[in-house]
Amino acid sequence: MKRAIAVFVGLLAPISTSAAQTPVAIVEEIQGKVTGAEFMDYLTPKTVIKLGNNSSIVITYLKSCRREKIEGIGTVIIGTEESVVHLASVKEDQPECDANHANNTTRDTNGVAATAFRGVESSGNSKMNDNSMTAQLTLYGASPLVQATGHGTLVVERLDERGELLRIDLNGKQLKGKFYDFDAHKQALSPGGIYLAKFKSSQIVFEIDAHARPGATPLVGRLLVMD
Repeated sequence: MKRAIAVFVGLLAPISTSAAQTPVAIVEEIQGKVTGAEFMDYLTPKTVIKLGNNSSIVITYLKSCRREKIEGIGTVIIGTEESVVHLASVKEDQPECDANHANNTTRDTNGVAATAFRGVESSGNSKMNDNSMTAQLTLYGASPLVQATGHGTLVVERLDERGELLRIDLNGKQLKGKFYDFDAHKQALSPGGIYLAKFKSSQIVFEIDAHARPGATPLVGRLLVMD
């Protein structure tokens, strides 16, 4: 108990401004009276969350892929790869995820994606040469949760096989104005497929893991950030 309290207090020490502004986790589920966070909020280090009686929250860390279900009256302080929890109970698991989604910038993804797409177009083949590109991100769920804010057309095109192309018109009414959930729309991509996604000025090449399942699989394993 003394060690837990010491760590809890230690997290209150000052941290750099840049670290405080960088999201490290996301709220996947929430029930009951919870203050300091809402469903689908991104969380930064040192964020304090309080849970009331019969309340719970599921927090997933973007880099460590750690998923925590925290229940009961207590306080949570967000760290960089895991939470410090006082009084409430914690159950954690480790779903598969690719931490690259937390590190890629629009400039990084756009350059690689544009090169890959030009390579496919110039080849004129019905199937892409497996050596012509490397996906920038792997998703472990076949029904992506795409962060695409506001209005625009989300285009998802398969690159390794011809014929699979989705054009999804977003009207700004997606979840919290920025999350389009393939599962909510009964959509899924092909396990093992390599895709190009484009939205506004962002584009990224990603692959669906060969063992990925459709549906509401753990959020961190199917999150695709286009903003």
